[in-house]
Amino acid sequence: MAAWVLPIICSALTLGVYDVCKKHAVRENQVMPVLFLATCSGTLFFMLLTGVRQGFSEILWTGDILLLSAVKSLIVAASWACVYYGLRELPVSIAAPLRSTSPLWCIIGAVIIFGEIPHGLQYLGMILIFFGGLLFTLIGTREHFSWHSAGVLLTVAGTVIGAGSAIFDKYLLGARHIPPVTLQFHFSWMLVIVLGLGLGARYLFFPAAGKFRWRWSIAVTGILLIIADALYFYALSLPETRISILSFIRRSSVVTAFALGGGLFHEKLLLPKAAALAVILAGVAVLSLCG
Repeated sequence: MAAWVLPIICSALTLGVYDVCKKHAVRENQVMPVLFLATCSGTLFFMLLTGVRQGFSEILWTGDILLLSAVKSLIVAASWACVYYGLRELPVSIAAPLRSTSPLWCIIGAVIIFGEIPHGLQYLGMILIFFGGLLFTLIGTREHFSWHSAGVLLTVAGTVIGAGSAIFDKYLLGARHIPPVTLQFHFSWMLVIVLGLGLGARYLFFPAAGKFRWRWSIAVTGILLIIADALYFYALSLPETRISILSFIRRSSVVTAFALGGGLFHEKLLLPKAAALAVILAGVAVLSLCG
C-alpha cells in the first residue's frame, strides 16, 4: 500500500465523524454560537500545532496575502453558516449526500470561470450525480420531506459556495503560490473575527432567537476538522500521491457520516438512501478518476 493511502483514509474517516459531531452540536441549538465556538476551538488547536511544528516566524504577513486571506475567510464563513443552518434542519442521511455533490459544482465553476470544457466521462459523472439527487427527491416524498425547504436550499447554497472556495484555493495556492500553512493560519484567525461579528449581529438584531446549549461536540467539531485537513495536506505532500484517487477517497467520508449519523439519530429509509448515495458516489468517482 502506498504511503499516502493510510493518512487519506484516516482523513476521510475523521471527516465522517466530524459531520456527525457537527449534527450533534447544532441539533435543536443556536447555530451562530455553535459555529463561532467550534471555529475558535479548531483555530486554537491549529495555532498551537503551527507554533510547535512550524514556528510563527515562518508565517508570511504581506498585505496582498492578508487581503486574499480575508476574502477567503468571508467565503468560508458564508459557506459554513449555510451548511450549519441547513444541517440543523435536515437528517444527516440527507445532508451528507448533498454535501458530497461538491465535485459537480467545482466542475461547473471551472467551466464558467476558467472556460474548461468537460469531456465524455465527466459528463457521465455529472449525470450520475444528478440522477442520484433525483432519487433522493423521490425518497424525500416518501419521508414527507420538502425539497424546497430552507434546510435543503441552505445546504446546497453552502456546498456551491464551498466549491467556489475550492476554486479560489486553486488560484491562491497555484497562481499566487501562497504557502498552505500561511493561508490556513491567516484565514483561520480572520474567520474567528468574521464569525464573531456575525455572532454579535445575531444577538443585536435577534436577542430572543432561542437558547444556546453548550455541548462537548462543539469543541470536538472544530478540532476534528483541523485533524482531517492536516492528514489531507500530509498525504498530498508525499511523493507519488495520486490526486484523483486521493480526492475520491476523501469525499467518501460521506459513507461514514451516513452510516454513523443515520444510526445514532435513528433516521428513516436508510436502505433506499444508501442506494441513492451509491449512485452519487459513482458519479464522484468518475469525476475524480478522470479529472
